[in-house]
Amino acid sequence: MKRFSSITLFLSILFISFSGFGQEEPQLIIIGGGASGTSAGIQAARMGVKTVILEETPWLGGMITAAGVSAIDGNHNLPSGIWGEFREKLYAHYGGPEAVGTGWVSNTLFEPSVGNRIFQEWVKEEQNLRILFEVSWQKAVFEDGFWTVQYLEKGKAKTIKSKMLIDATELGDVMASLGYKYYVGMDSQERFGETFAPKSANNIVQDLTYVVVLKDFGKNSDRTIPKPEGYDPAIFACACNHADPISFDSPQNDCQKMLNYGKLPNGKYMINWPNCGNDLYMNIIEMSKEDRNKALEEAKLHSLRFIYYIQNELGYKNLGLAEDEFPTKDKLPFVPYHRESRRIDAETMFSLQYVLDPYGQENALYRTGIAVGDYTIDHHHKMNLNAPEIDFIKIRVPAYNIPLGSLIPKGSTNLIVAEKSIGVSNIVNGASRLQPVVLGIGQAAGALAGTAILSQQNLQEVQVRMVQENLLAKNAYLMPFRDVPISHPHFLAVQKIGATGILKGFGVPYKWANQTWFYPEREISEFELVDGLRPLYPQYAQYWDASGEPLNFGKLLEILKVVRPELNETDLKMIWKNLELSGSPDSESKLDRLIVAVLLDNILDPFSIPVDLNGKIIKP
Repeated sequence: MKRFSSITLFLSILFISFSGFGQEEPQLIIIGGGASGTSAGIQAARMGVKTVILEETPWLGGMITAAGVSAIDGNHNLPSGIWGEFREKLYAHYGGPEAVGTGWVSNTLFEPSVGNRIFQEWVKEEQNLRILFEVSWQKAVFEDGFWTVQYLEKGKAKTIKSKMLIDATELGDVMASLGYKYYVGMDSQERFGETFAPKSANNIVQDLTYVVVLKDFGKNSDRTIPKPEGYDPAIFACACNHADPISFDSPQNDCQKMLNYGKLPNGKYMINWPNCGNDLYMNIIEMSKEDRNKALEEAKLHSLRFIYYIQNELGYKNLGLAEDEFPTKDKLPFVPYHRESRRIDAETMFSLQYVLDPYGQENALYRTGIAVGDYTIDHHHKMNLNAPEIDFIKIRVPAYNIPLGSLIPKGSTNLIVAEKSIGVSNIVNGASRLQPVVLGIGQAAGALAGTAILSQQNLQEVQVRMVQENLLAKNAYLMPFRDVPISHPHFLAVQKIGATGILKGFGVPYKWANQTWFYPEREISEFELVDGLRPLYPQYAQYWDASGEPLNFGKLLEILKVVRPELNETDLKMIWKNLELSGSPDSESKLDRLIVAVLLDNILDPFSIPVDLNGKIIKP
């Protein structure tokens, strides 16, 4: 059995979960039950870690549910971990993939209340997970190896303690209260060396949106709301123009297409429209809670004005506020959709270079990947005329993975950051902010916390590969290879070999769903294999007997014997047979990348070679 698998199994047995820890002190506290907080809680609980989530609203899921952004952006072909499980639960509820492909913005659309219900039922299955709803955290203090978190529940002050803490708040409020360094707004070109960034940094964040869910009450119905204060139809006059801004053959002034953008099942519409719609510029990050709530009243009004415009000017009087979605007085979501947050100064900062050219950087952050994404870099700045012009459409990126170190504040031993507050540049946040990625970030935060707790280590001591092993055990992707899915019998081997960098992926910027391919059936040359092995094995430093010829079985045996001199042809053929690999292992047979990846994983196990948070090999 491989080293990290053995450790994981041992810890799982040693700290085996037990039912209903009730009012006992947890091992992990997560502040925020949004997309990442819920995902983190599920992952940690499944690892046997007693976990408590503090959530201000009565719902779970954050932007996916409580903010109403129930049209999933990206990762349709990367159903990693908890995101993939959530989608399967949606399929089961509605009746399959076609039943949730109702709007043109996404392959997966659903009613926010259904998403919340799925999460609520889901967490009840996790015996090590407890949720405290409608509570407000007040203060977090770390002393003598323990966090003490103060919170209000029904106006009563309470405290709870744990070994580890995750900040999964919408705006990174916990990390800010603790004095960690962070960034807000656009970065300068100099800060991370991003040529697409403005020359000078500023505090301008992306527009936020108070999403509205409308319901079709029938063509003879009139569900027109009262005219909102400050209503000006001129603000929304271009809402129907360019209903799909990247489909240049789309008809202009297509109002129904604008509405169909976020068409949900059961005759509902998610109104989250950026073009002369309900986006609004508002930076409330550094405000007090009271001032935030006061400012957000304008955001609500702006959305209601747009709804009145749709009803009164465009003639959709039959579309009214859905009364069976949000149990709020105004029938609006519990929280707004924040596209941007504080961003922590992390152990590793994930900037544009690592997305554009992951294999060409000094630090191989891709080796530390813990979540994947394929959505393009997308920023909303149309409502702020002072925002510097950045042509984000020109930033063409492949599918990518998020490095583990971006979840760890610099120097932190027991605090993890999740949601949109991880260590990414402002530009990269335009891609990492999307729902499936944030679910993946949360799952990774839970895995990191769980690994640290179960191994009795702090965050500076935890081994990257152990965290990744725990994620792979829950069907999470480390590498964004779209052509070797979870269902593939050799998914794990390809993921592990990809994370070593021995066999690299091929990135393709493609529309709104970028791609990275492994190309499992492609032939591999002798040189390609040896060149990939050199950084991990010093034995290949002086090995130059590898040409550009396609690799065959006999040459593979020769190359492997450099590290494993005891390996012989009979052994290799037996391993081939036991792994049920295709083809015939004769000495002249050409080998493809899949076969090589599986054999490398089984014979050399390069994934067990430890790496640090920068992706550099830790030498024994």
